[in-house]
Amino acid sequence: MKLVIVESPSKTKTIQKYLGPDYKVMASVGHICDLPKNSLGIDINNNFEPQYVITDSQKNKIINELKSAVKKSEFVYLATDPDREGEAISWHIANALDLKNQKNRIEFNEITYKAVHNAISSPREINMDLVDAQQARRVIDRLVGYKISPVLSSKIKTGLSGGRVQSSALKMLVDREREISIFKPQEYWNITAVHTLDNGKEIKSILSDKNGKKFKIQNKEQADEILLELNNSKWVVDSVKKSKTVSRPQAPFTTSTMQQDASQKLGISAPMVMQIAQSLYEGVEIPGEGHTALVSYIRTDSVRISSDMQKSAKDFIETNYGFDFVPSKPNYYSTKAKNAQDAHEAIRPISLERTPESLKGLIPQNKYKLYKLIYERFLASQMSEAIYDTTTVNISAITEKGDNFIFKLFGKTLEKKGYTVVYDIFKTEDEEDIATSDLPLLEERKILRLNKLLSEQKFTKPLPRYSEASLIKSMEENGIGRPSTYASVMSVLIKRAYVSKEKKALVPTILGTRVTEYLEQFFPSIVDLKFTATMEESLDTVENGANWKGILKDFYPAFAKDIEHAQKSSSKIQMPVEESDVQCEKCGAMMVVKEGKYGKFLACPNYPKCKNIKNIVEAVGKCPSCGGEIIVRHTKAGKIFYGCNNYPECKFMSWDLPAPFLCPDCESIMKVVKSGGITQYVCTNRKCNKTVDANFGEDED
Repeated sequence: MKLVIVESPSKTKTIQKYLGPDYKVMASVGHICDLPKNSLGIDINNNFEPQYVITDSQKNKIINELKSAVKKSEFVYLATDPDREGEAISWHIANALDLKNQKNRIEFNEITYKAVHNAISSPREINMDLVDAQQARRVIDRLVGYKISPVLSSKIKTGLSGGRVQSSALKMLVDREREISIFKPQEYWNITAVHTLDNGKEIKSILSDKNGKKFKIQNKEQADEILLELNNSKWVVDSVKKSKTVSRPQAPFTTSTMQQDASQKLGISAPMVMQIAQSLYEGVEIPGEGHTALVSYIRTDSVRISSDMQKSAKDFIETNYGFDFVPSKPNYYSTKAKNAQDAHEAIRPISLERTPESLKGLIPQNKYKLYKLIYERFLASQMSEAIYDTTTVNISAITEKGDNFIFKLFGKTLEKKGYTVVYDIFKTEDEEDIATSDLPLLEERKILRLNKLLSEQKFTKPLPRYSEASLIKSMEENGIGRPSTYASVMSVLIKRAYVSKEKKALVPTILGTRVTEYLEQFFPSIVDLKFTATMEESLDTVENGANWKGILKDFYPAFAKDIEHAQKSSSKIQMPVEESDVQCEKCGAMMVVKEGKYGKFLACPNYPKCKNIKNIVEAVGKCPSCGGEIIVRHTKAGKIFYGCNNYPECKFMSWDLPAPFLCPDCESIMKVVKSGGITQYVCTNRKCNKTVDANFGEDED
């Protein structure tokens, strides 16, 4: 018997199916060792030596089970993820199970029969450069987080955190908000001419130039003056230019572009995207087939595709769409990401024969939608370009004064569909095709009859607030963070209340702004985008053999001085008091919101003269018994539980946050379970264990 150790339990079923009874596949369930949770865990005086520990009793149990399996096995393969973190997990496993200095490390970019067996046939030694690259990031992030967070908590508010990537991303949001707040809109006016042709059809053109120069109207007085001139002008078609526009397909997904596109087209957060994508990579349960992997590895900054997959795509496109949709030569792409590693292929389906339609109704809707997006993006990337016929018409309005105003109109019609039959970058999944203007035939020097003129006041707009998609794109362009960190950064910013969401926009809160202001004052390098990007580049060199502890030695002394300066400084940022709409019944003042050991509460601002306090009634859902409000309550010991606000008429209570309805199978209480942005309702009756997907309303039994 041979043993294969992976890090994720979800993978074991898929890989076991491919390897058969001669192998046993077990999971380490992530890292078996890590830096300690409640201390720094880095010996700064001993060359920054990390002090790894087994983090909990459950890990001890897993290690003992693995040790027992190792004794019964003739050979052990370490098959953790094909990245730096996966390499480090294998290294920890090898140390714990006494499997060091062996050729036992295997990796695969997709979980298929062929890929797994190819990996088994070519094991290698653990790559210590990759391990050190992961250690370098882990250690420097621990140093920054564990040193800055207590300072923020003491100088601003308890429970705050700072981080190497997180704080830079927050500064990007705050800087954008500053730009918006100081932006001064500039007035301008558009003038549109409406002409009626001989056949009765109307065409509209917009004022662009005056006497051969670009022309902008700045106020109503100017607009009215020009309207008077134009009403008495001679209108004639000045030029008609026809051309062809070629639109090439986009590259297949990287981690970053997948998160961006899923946010824009499916409306799901980056953490949720990664949660769903991970399950597509590890394998989903398909009726009649069992656990089956659907996509290649989902943490990548590469747009490269293997020659085998490219040929497979060419054959599939020719068979299913026709030769016209096959490009004259294969499409190749280069990544635009700063400092891309290019370690793996782009994200793609494992097989194009596994069409999204073949999975509809067989897998949960959230997984189906993301798989469809990945599949169609990849397939389109291997197809021919789309070609449009474009027409640009210039119309002259010659005034009595002899001025020549040029009005423009454009037409665009699709001549060759190409990749757009699969994946249209201009529309979301639920939108109709974008209409294109099919212009009537217009000849040069044709006299036109003016129907009417329209003027419209406009104002320039500031840059928009970042959305998750645009922030990820900007972080990637600036070299801030890496593909695997974007989702966790989004989660932390929202969890710490540094950022709120207004529709899709990320808006820094007062707290987030104050944190950034403090970091700018005392830790300017941590929030400096250029410094952060340079640090990313330095950390990447470790993968190629650079001394990772040398990077820490260069970084830490100046950082330690900043910490000491901040600790000694008397500067403390005062947060504005949040006033409630509740009046103190003892003294009449409007009560303010305070935060204590058990969360927020109301207190009288006249303390200590008036010591009145009140609980804040926090509604968190609907009562499954009577439909009332579920509110957060605390026991005398401070433990949270959930009860109905209709008490004592309704005596419903639960230690777990309840779902808004009882289990449809056994009528027991269902609890809310959230993971990676995905919300599910799980029956608390262990004999039932019914699960309902709250995000998409579909059962997952």
